[in-house]
Amino acid sequence: MKVDMNDVEYVTETTITIRGTRRRTTVPKVIVDKLAIKDKDKLRWMLFKDGTILITKVSR
Repeated sequence: MKVDMNDVEYVTETTITIRGTRRRTTVPKVIVDKLAIKDKDKLRWMLFKDGTILITKVSR
């Protein structure tokens, strides 16, 4: 997947925490604010064959 960096508004890295069968990561505040993510909202994760991950907010 090619990304035009002129279309990118924000780039960061987060850490995965694994405890037993639970896996967690933090959604950065900038993204939470921009997408107006609230408690109980859902995110859709898509994994492409090349290893790229696309995460989008699921509309209610």
